[in-house]
Amino acid sequence: MTAGRTLERETGASAAQDRAIDIGLLVLRAAFGLLFAAHGAQKLFGWFGGPGLAANNAGFEQMGFDPGSLFGTLAGLSELVGGLLLAFGMFTPLGAAMVLGTGIVIVHTGFGKGLLGGYEMGLLFAVVAAAVAFTGPGRLSVDAGRPWARSGPAWGVISVTLAVAAAVITLAFKTVL
Repeated sequence: MTAGRTLERETGASAAQDRAIDIGLLVLRAAFGLLFAAHGAQKLFGWFGGPGLAANNAGFEQMGFDPGSLFGTLAGLSELVGGLLLAFGMFTPLGAAMVLGTGIVIVHTGFGKGLLGGYEMGLLFAVVAAAVAFTGPGRLSVDAGRPWARSGPAWGVISVTLAVAAAVITLAFKTVL
């Protein structure tokens, strides 16, 4: 076999693998992002059997987030907007940071109840968002080929840092307000 044929096979296999990764990222982003956005729609609008904004905000007050109207609305917006940004692969580092920050707050809030039945969902949200922050959205996304598209280790670190900072600020305000 000639070197040209070997390269041809490797390139073909590599292209197929790249397509598979892009499809996998699309499936992950779309399913996860839309489900996360649905949680936000439940909080903000009462859609999908959710409580709606007034009941959501009252629930946040009961969890010690005072004022509940601020924290509840921010949580709903972070879930809705962050989820949609991830689903479409648009401004992916920002969307990942929004979801990751929300996940960190959920982990903190449910930590006393233990892993299962307590903070596992927040941890799952955080892990998926962090993974997408580092991998980027793939080529089947709004970001693909755009001048603003950002992915890779540096952008993953920036996204995670932004998320941790936002979560820490949120939790700090929870204790002082």
